[in-house]
Amino acid sequence: MTKRQASIQRDTFETQIELALDLDEQSGIEIDTGIGYLNHMLTLFAKHGRFGLKVKARGDLDVDAHHTTEDVGIVLGSAFREALGDKMGVERYGAQYVPMDECLSRVVVDLSGRSYLVFQADFDAPKLGSLETEVVEDFWQGFADAVGANIHISNLYGRNTHHKIESIFKAAGRAMRQAVTVNPEIKGLNSTKGML
Repeated sequence: MTKRQASIQRDTFETQIELALDLDEQSGIEIDTGIGYLNHMLTLFAKHGRFGLKVKARGDLDVDAHHTTEDVGIVLGSAFREALGDKMGVERYGAQYVPMDECLSRVVVDLSGRSYLVFQADFDAPKLGSLETEVVEDFWQGFADAVGANIHISNLYGRNTHHKIESIFKAAGRAMRQAVTVNPEIKGLNSTKGML
């Protein structure tokens, strides 16, 4: 099988990001975004998705965490899109529920080539460390747009904001693992349209 990897560098006036992704080998996880809580979430995403992931990001954190968080989502989505290549034989769909103590989250993914995000989660804590929790949705919007996927994220219930977001990232990693898995029983693309 061809290696499904991608390395992307993206530089703007607001952020500078280098990211390397390996879909098939957990070749190491090294995350440094300058935002501690985002580092933690990306580590969980990669660990539970069994992805090799390296991220180095610098951004205008003196303003806030928004640009860095959103742009990392965009670059991560772009890396998935590149690493997936022609998508031949991939499952395409992934759906996972993940509990975290008192909360439960569900993430459903379709690598359809059409981006759409449904995000249903309310966060009581406005910040976790230096991360404004409202930008979690912006991260996933950037990711969905860049990868070209239909993603439905729902925190079904819970109390603790940290637990809610953590269960979302873990479920997203697991759903993406399921969706990108190559199934030898699938001949060509898993689509009646003939394209994804």
